[in-house]
Amino acid sequence: MPLRLALLLLVTGLVAGCVSSGHESPLQTGKGRDEARVAYVQLGLGYLRQGMSEQAKVPLKKALELDSDDAHANGALALVFQAQAEPELAEQYFHKALASRPADPRLLNNYGSFLFEQKRYDQAALYFQQASADTLYPERSRVFENLGVTSMRLGQRDSARQQLEKALHLNSRQPRALLEMAEISFDDRHYVPARDYYERFSLLSGQNARSLLLGVRLATVHEERDTAARFGQQLERLYPGTPEYQQYLSEQ
Repeated sequence: MPLRLALLLLVTGLVAGCVSSGHESPLQTGKGRDEARVAYVQLGLGYLRQGMSEQAKVPLKKALELDSDDAHANGALALVFQAQAEPELAEQYFHKALASRPADPRLLNNYGSFLFEQKRYDQAALYFQQASADTLYPERSRVFENLGVTSMRLGQRDSARQQLEKALHLNSRQPRALLEMAEISFDDRHYVPARDYYERFSLLSGQNARSLLLGVRLATVHEERDTAARFGQQLERLYPGTPEYQQYLSEQ
């Protein structure tokens, strides 16, 4: 059964069902309201993951009707408005969520990602640093990856390298961190580790304009002309209007 359908049935059951002992609606009990709120939030997130952001608002609104201060519901609505390119509303709901759970690493990381998207890199770094402090957070590797990429945007290369290495120590299968490390290593003329990072990236991810350009450069350094030509052809065919393709042309 699809997750969204299962959650929908759960919510329906909680709202419509009665407790057999006293025919009391589950929503009249604290436990029932908590269970319904959690289910509504999960249903909203399920819609959002499938790109159905308008539909996601309906269960999330119901969750907030049960508890207007619920951090998870407010945080989920922040993600909805972020997806809909309404940054003012997204920030409003992020603030509501963090007011209830100021140390929640998932909320801190999500808000940091929002700030990064808005190019507010100094602020983003502060929230990623706070999120990384929770050593038991299961997505901590992603936080360090985000922190490393943010440090690169701030021109803090040494710090970025340390944070990306930490991310890969925690989880070696992170394509974004591997590509960042490949680029840093290449720029530092450490071509052997650069290729190692690049090959590990290629095993985990499809190519994009940025990675194809780096592939051309690495192949050129290692005098692999056929490989360099192949990457160049892919870049021309798939990403002809990108800055990476223009850079490729200027380097030929």
